Amino acid sequence: MTNAKTAPAENLADREIVITRVFDAPRELIWNAWTDPKQIVQWWGPRGFTTTIHEMDVRPGGVWKHTMHGPDGTDYPNQIVFVEVVKPERIVYSMTGGKKGDPAHESHVTWTFEAQGDKTKLTLRMLFPSADIREHVAKTYGVIEGGNQTLDRLGDHLAKSSAR
Repeated sequence: MTNAKTAPAENLADREIVITRVFDAPRELIWNAWTDPKQIVQWWGPRGFTTTIHEMDVRPGGVWKHTMHGPDGTDYPNQIVFVEVVKPERIVYSMTGGKKGDPAHESHVTWTFEAQGDKTKLTLRMLFPSADIREHVAKTYGVIEGGNQTLDRLGDHLAKSSAR
């Protein structure tokens, strides 16, 4: 009998990225900024990016097709299929995206909107099929910094909206 060694099992933390932010805004305002196509294009994506929405149907089974346009002119087509939409608490979807020439990557994404008095704790959780894919997406697309910049842009959008 040989003593075969097996690779250690990946734990969930090896496959996910979690970004949390507390906003000084009510949950419903943030929910609307996320689900309204006219608002989401104003803040979605890292700094310097713009977004074109091809279709957006925020409901279980609904699809959101959009292209993120990088400041260098690179286009990043994305397709999202909503799995769960619980207003104003949670949005869960499966996302496929990438850039031309790179194999599309897939992730399972959960956004939770947690009311904390007049504030809202927003948590973005991205789960990838493997630790290798998570690492590839983090390095190739800068998804951690991009996620933080996206939430910064959401904060800027919310500040402008409440000033109106």
